[in-house]
Amino acid sequence: MEFVGYLLIAALSGVLGGMGMGGGTVLIPLITMFFGALQHEAQAANLIAFIPMAIVSLIIHFKNKLVQTKGIIYMILPAVICSFLSGLAAQAIGGEVLKRIFGAFLILLSFLQFFSDRLNGNND
Repeated sequence: MEFVGYLLIAALSGVLGGMGMGGGTVLIPLITMFFGALQHEAQAANLIAFIPMAIVSLIIHFKNKLVQTKGIIYMILPAVICSFLSGLAAQAIGGEVLKRIFGAFLILLSFLQFFSDRLNGNND
């Protein structure tokens, strides 16, 4: 039964990841809540699962000519540097603190998504 739960969570994460919305926003909380994984373990599982999802999504989006590469190097370099530094910081931070930081991030993300039209000046 546990296998089926992992399969459902992975499928949902894959669907969201394929849409470019970040499957980890679902994967991490669900495997920590329902399967008792530690925060560090859940985030590591998300990073490993992200690699094949990102490759498949990129191939599809490139084929559909949905990827704009102009200026991409200006996004990649800071992202790689910040990912490295954040990985080091995550190692140093305890699991409970990391869980709270991730929870706060999800709340902020939800708030921004909910009010994105108003924040962008679309008050229709």
